[in-house]
Parts: sequence; structure tokens; C-alpha cells
Amino acid sequence: MPNFTQMSTTMDRITEQDSNYRDIDKMSVLEILKNINEEDKLVPLAVEKALPQIEKLAVAVAERMQNGGRLFYIGAGTSGRLGVVDASECPPTFGVDFDKVVGIIAGGDAAIRKAVEFAEDDEQQAWTDLQAYNINETDCLIGLAASGTTPYVVGGLNKAREHGVLTGCIICNVGGPIVAASDFPVEVVAGPEFITGSTRMKSGTAQKLVLNMLSTTVMIKLGRVKGNKMVDMQLTNHKLVDRGTKMVMKELNIDQELAASLLKKYGSVRKAVESSKG
Repeated sequence: MPNFTQMSTTMDRITEQDSNYRDIDKMSVLEILKNINEEDKLVPLAVEKALPQIEKLAVAVAERMQNGGRLFYIGAGTSGRLGVVDASECPPTFGVDFDKVVGIIAGGDAAIRKAVEFAEDDEQQAWTDLQAYNINETDCLIGLAASGTTPYVVGGLNKAREHGVLTGCIICNVGGPIVAASDFPVEVVAGPEFITGSTRMKSGTAQKLVLNMLSTTVMIKLGRVKGNKMVDMQLTNHKLVDRGTKMVMKELNIDQELAASLLKKYGSVRKAVESSKG
């Protein structure tokens, strides 16, 4: 059963406040689109205000990962799905091992496609889920929750902190139990949602932007980008092979045929370039 004390607290959060728009169901299609767009414009401005917090989190995560640590995301619903997406995109984009950045969603992988009832209300389950990965004091754990109150995330962060894991969060409110459980909180406040409480909208967009910034910055600091190129990207389709070939051509000033053969031989832009320069 839901925790009604928790629900009452959640209803006081900015993300649960009434929409600034009335009679949405009576608007024309164009009015709906324009108003959603107006609300979406507020998100990058809110992210900008949180840059000092994002910087502190990125620096701390990069330092741990440079020393061999891993990055974990935990969340429920939309927030959990966003964490899974960001984690799953790091290996093909930056060539890191699949266990270097891990996204965990309340309710397990089935919850990526279908909501699992009350999964987010279990304060003990996140730590149980993390144990499957042998999380330890060398690692980082970031809790994702628009509300800043999700029990699954709060419980996971508190337990992780007890075990020396670096903790952070990305929320769309100010303060709350998740912030209290985080060494490096990030609070992005973009105001009420267009549809009251629909945090898959502005809040989800805000979290996605911060996740992009965080993981990209960390991977750059880990040496996974050279100049402005993804030299460690996985060559998993023809488009990426073509992109990689052009990168090798430009870096070594060679023709396409030779660049393609080097890329095929060494399997990555970095290795192809280093083999020829070495």
C-alpha cells in the first residue's frame, strides 16, 4: 500500500504544484503545442542556475572513476528510465566497458517498458539491487528523482553512504530527503509541469540534460574524447564506420581506402591513429 504520509509530503513539492494553465483539454492543438514549448524554454535556464552544483558532482565522479571506480544511477519511473538510457549509451559512445556506468530502475528491467506498482516505495530494494554489482567505496551512486522524495532512491543513497560510496542526486525540487542523503546534490527547479505532476515533461527533460552534461564531461576527463571526436566509439553500424574512417583520414592525412583498412584492422579510431603515429 502507498505511504500516505509520503504522498502528502510529495504534494507540497514544486513538481506537484498545479499547472499554470487552465482548461488544457479545451485548447486547440496549436495552443497546446505552443504552451508546452513555452514551458520547455524554462528548462535550460533552470539547468544553467544549477551549473555550480553540476560542476562539483562531475569533478567528484571523474576523480573516483579515474581511480577505477564505477558510476551507478538509481531511480524509479521516468527518472529510472533516463538513468538506464544514459548508462547504456556510454559504451557505444565512449568505448567504456558495459559495467563502468550502470543504470538501475525500481522494479527491474521490466519496469523500463511497463510500470511496476509501488516499486518506488520500497526503501530497502535499491541497496539489494546494488549488491548484485558488488558496489563499494570506490564507486559513485547518483539518485534520480524529480520529487526528491522517492523512498527507493532515498534508501539506496543512505545505505550507500554508510558504506563509503560517493553519493549525488539530480532532482527538480529544492531540499528533501534525497538531498540530505547526497554528498553532491543537483537541484534543477523549472517550476510546475504543463500537466500537473507529469514529471516526464519538464522535469524529465531537465534530468536528461544534466545526465548528458555529467556523463559527457566525465568521459572527456577520462580521456575518451580527443579534440572534439569520439575516438573510442564502438563501430556498430555503417554510419559509425564511415564517421570513423573520415576521422582517421583527417588525423593522418591519408586517403579513404587506407583509412578504412586501418580502422578495420585496429577496431577503433584511437588505435588506428596511434598505430600509425607510434
